Amino acid sequence: QVQVIESGGGVVQAGDSLRLSCAASRGIFYNLAVGWFRQAPGKERELVSSINWNTGTTYYRDSVKARFTISRDNVKATVYLQMNSLIPGDTAVYYCASTCQGLQSVPNKYAIWGQGTRVTVSS
Repeated sequence: QVQVIESGGGVVQAGDSLRLSCAASRGIFYNLAVGWFRQAPGKERELVSSINWNTGTTYYRDSVKARFTISRDNVKATVYLQMNSLIPGDTAVYYCASTCQGLQSVPNKYAIWGQGTRVTVSS
């Protein structure tokens, strides 16, 4: 069963960029969808972006469109989230998760979760 490991979080200033990585530590993402969620203090976990590993079909929530880009590397079995023009509202713990149920937007459709990586954007 695939497991995922996130990396790439950090503390940045508004306007900066970060790239998050989600690596499959066991198995591969074939036939799965991979999503990036985030959870800010006191808020519910929300889907930021997702990608169907086989087809490359992507989804973005409106607030990150044109700023974030999700991509995959077949050789490295890794999904990336390139985050540009970061704003304080992007501050959260970011989680990578995978599902066999296609591009899903709700957390309970995702069976495999990473430990999370913290992103802090200061103004």
